[in-house]
Amino acid sequence: MKVLAANVEEVFREAAARWTLVAYGALSTLFIALFAAAVNLDVVDGALAGAKLFGKQLEIGPRSVDLDKLVLGFESGFSGFLYVVATFLAVFATAHLVPRLQEKGTIDLYLSRPVGRVPLLLSRYVGGLLLAGLNVVYLIGAMGLLIWWKTGVVHPRFFLGGAIILFTIATLMAFAFLVGVVTSSTAVSIMATFAVFFLAAILSGHRQIEAALATEWAASLVRGFYWVLPKTGQLAQATVDYVSGGELSRHKVEIDSLAVFGTTGLFGVVSLALSALLFRRKDF
Repeated sequence: MKVLAANVEEVFREAAARWTLVAYGALSTLFIALFAAAVNLDVVDGALAGAKLFGKQLEIGPRSVDLDKLVLGFESGFSGFLYVVATFLAVFATAHLVPRLQEKGTIDLYLSRPVGRVPLLLSRYVGGLLLAGLNVVYLIGAMGLLIWWKTGVVHPRFFLGGAIILFTIATLMAFAFLVGVVTSSTAVSIMATFAVFFLAAILSGHRQIEAALATEWAASLVRGFYWVLPKTGQLAQATVDYVSGGELSRHKVEIDSLAVFGTTGLFGVVSLALSALLFRRKDF
């Protein structure tokens, strides 16, 4: 257990030594600072009397705006924004974990320790997930505090929405680990993971795509890809829906939460299991 804990700790030390940790925190802080500087709200007696966005005065109208609904709208929009930002930053920050591990000299050092290959790989995964999770907490926590500071109102659902974001990150990290084991390339891991993210998001509209195809086999292929890949598009919608309490989904197609979370989780588990199997059999 001590060896595994040491491996997790080394993930953070490695991130700090390679400036990954600094860049991770700096980019997250930049997004938070942009939000803090961009939004300026004038709240009077619990209602919005005026607002500026990037220094430009927004037209409020003669009637005051209900502050609670306004904040809910802000939180919902920011949750969708943070879903993309936190996921992208996590992929960039953790995609090197397996390729770096498999470098000659590094892998020899790790394999000389009294720990099996599978626990070694899983400890790197846990370390990367903790690193990404801390950043999600930092992003959402800082945004929530800023919203509360500017308006005096914040909803707990905004913070809990981070669990869906972390679930998405965990799934994509598992796939990045699989690609990393096979290719030993950080660049390929990043590109392949982003390709899955965007392709899966596009396939959210698989029914419309299938209807536009001329042949049944092509439609079946699209349908197959949709069910195999993680549901990144629906997870983004699920994040916004949860934070808004369903207020923003009334005019959208409802998602099947069990299918979306179940198939996405299965994709992550299979990816991580395959990466562990290949890593255990790999000849170094």
